[in-house]
Amino acid sequence: MIATIALRELRTMFLSPLAWTVLAVVQLILGFLFLANVEIYQVYQPQLLALEQAPGVTEVVVPDLFGNAAVVLLLVVPLLTMRLIAEERRNRTLPLLMSAPVSMTEIVLGKYVGVLLFLLTVLVLVGLMPLSLLIGGGLDFGLLASALLGLALLLASFTAVGLFMSTLTQHPTVAAIATFGALLLFYILDWSGQGASSGNLLAYFSLFNHYKPFLEGIFSTTDAIYHVLLSTTFVVLSIRRLDADRLGA
Repeated sequence: MIATIALRELRTMFLSPLAWTVLAVVQLILGFLFLANVEIYQVYQPQLLALEQAPGVTEVVVPDLFGNAAVVLLLVVPLLTMRLIAEERRNRTLPLLMSAPVSMTEIVLGKYVGVLLFLLTVLVLVGLMPLSLLIGGGLDFGLLASALLGLALLLASFTAVGLFMSTLTQHPTVAAIATFGALLLFYILDWSGQGASSGNLLAYFSLFNHYKPFLEGIFSTTDAIYHVLLSTTFVVLSIRRLDADRLGA
């Protein structure tokens, strides 16, 4: 049943102009930034080759590309998740959905997986950009795989936060703004932790603080577990929220 709901959600997204607009805008922005980074590498390549341990094209292009992708998708994910539950509530179809012979867990996981599948499509398209460099040279596939995994985990966390915010209101716009605010807060936590040691605890809870090592080709089980736990927490909170609605709380 989870797969059925997820595929229905994914099909609904691709039938709406929003999904295609998101794909087009994200690819346009990231494609421009990718080509700009490649051009910068070509300009400074002679100087880089003179270094003893010169960074390759992967080290120059991939971290910036995936760092920019995280920021762009932070702006995009709230637009994709805002309607998941809020629109059902606004259209008064949520009671009908709750009366179906499916559990709240299946409903929430189905909607979560549906949006995540769409975002993984975006991830694949982003990953094809550095792969195009194989035409003219080699790539550090380890660094590329690490960046892809890190962005996938980050998108899973973004989606979980957006899903939870969508369960709190019947207005999709409010859900989008709340999601953006929550995700931006995680960014501010990371930024505030760069100063005094008192900010280290706050910085630990930052999504981006647990994303940066992947951009350096470092796979840390601690960072991966953080994203998994954060995603699980917000998915469980979403299930509890809908269970409270079903019980009339």
